[in-house]
Amino acid sequence: MTAPTSPDSPAASRTERIADAALTLLVERGMRGLTHRAVDETAGLPQGSTSNCARTRQALLELAVRRLAVVEGEALGVGALPGPGAALDLDRLVDLLSHVLHRYLTEHRSLLIARYELGLEATRRPELREFYDATGRAGFREPLVALMTAAGSKEPERHTLSLVAWVEGLMYSCAAGSYHASVPTREELRTGFGELLRGMLGAQTLPYRT
Repeated sequence: MTAPTSPDSPAASRTERIADAALTLLVERGMRGLTHRAVDETAGLPQGSTSNCARTRQALLELAVRRLAVVEGEALGVGALPGPGAALDLDRLVDLLSHVLHRYLTEHRSLLIARYELGLEATRRPELREFYDATGRAGFREPLVALMTAAGSKEPERHTLSLVAWVEGLMYSCAAGSYHASVPTREELRTGFGELLRGMLGAQTLPYRT
């Protein structure tokens, strides 16, 4: 599990240690392996520490979802993405997205497994579904809508849906599907993003340089 702060670091708060341990367990053992006792053991904390921080399973899952959003955002540099009102041509957008996705697939693949575990659990827990979706909108969907707007999209919400569907399909294939052993190179991802975005944005952007 790649995390911005090691659970053993003095700088990590007890809550962060518990959340990071929960993500580690999701990757290594799946949803069935995520118990309060197992989190205590993995985090190296006294028995009962996780229960004091997150008394119910729902609270523990929300803690994991919240922490995953932070870890992914810091690992992928989401905070450095252009904000509202910024101008962004197609070539720059393709470079940015291909860099982020390649970094994710090569350096942070374990985060994908944790996200899939939590996403599937959210389909069975309506209360988690609402929290999971709200966290995803704030952490990733809204920044992508801003990116598409900056690139000149006249329908940024619809184009973001197409972009997310393409990216998530690729991520699943490379993390758990038939392409798990053959991650695309950054140049291959750049070509794919270029084809996709040229089709969506067309003449709304500067010409794409090959």
